[in-house]
Amino acid sequence: MRNPAVPCVLLAALAACTTLPDREAISTAAAPAAIGPYAQAVRVGQTVYLSGQLGLDPATGKLVAGGVEAETRQALANCRAILAAAELTLADVVQAQVFLADMGDYQAVNAIYAEHFPAAPPARAAVQVARLPRDGRVEILLTAMRTGR
Repeated sequence: MRNPAVPCVLLAALAACTTLPDREAISTAAAPAAIGPYAQAVRVGQTVYLSGQLGLDPATGKLVAGGVEAETRQALANCRAILAAAELTLADVVQAQVFLADMGDYQAVNAIYAEHFPAAPPARAAVQVARLPRDGRVEILLTAMRTGR
């Protein structure tokens, strides 16, 4: 004879296994405030998803002067600040997306990017887009994960 309680116990166990992790917005004054309705970053479980970062000066909210190289350095500094607010570093980054207003800037951006990820760089895509907010030349989006390091 079948025990009618067994399917209920299995369903309860399945529900417990599929509970979603908490979602937490990450914010810091050390990086530019969002220029739209989005968080600087969101943590879900052990993973932190950063919104795309432009080369905006956190103090002024304006693009830094000096072209794509300066914007790239500032965008990565903004990413570092947000990661620090999440108690992570660039070493925790597992995936990156680089958006360029002009693919002709690829080599210049790559050289600066490589300085920030000298060993075991994350997976990455780089694409040219029609236009970036504030007419920026580069935007960098990262995903980082707390690991056992």
